[in-house]
Amino acid sequence: QVQLVESGGGLVQAGGSLRLSCVASGRTLSISFVGWFRQAPGKEREFVTAINWNRATTYYTDDVKGRFTISGDNAKSTVYLQMNSLKPEDTAVYYCAVLPAGRSGLLRTTQPYEYWGQGTQVTVSS
Repeated sequence: QVQLVESGGGLVQAGGSLRLSCVASGRTLSISFVGWFRQAPGKEREFVTAINWNRATTYYTDDVKGRFTISGDNAKSTVYLQMNSLKPEDTAVYYCAVLPAGRSGLLRTTQPYEYWGQGTQVTVSS
């Protein structure tokens, strides 16, 4: 089991920045990838970015490339999502999720991720 706790959400004006944190505990040695997803009201949960836990390889959806940066601190079992140049359409609940080693599936879909945090609200005003 892996437990995840997100923090750092809030209300920000368009063009502003926020940094989200995701702290993992439990069987962190089993982590293969950590992803960030978001879900806006009335919409499906969508992939934002992911990082390979050991190699630090990163992946982004086109909407956030150049604005968002994912990074990890293995010593602290923490993954960060730095969000710059925020837009109103970035408003959503942001979730971090863990894809454990040995699970297969498409990285940019929710299906292979086994553990999820409770989510943190990000609201961008225009």
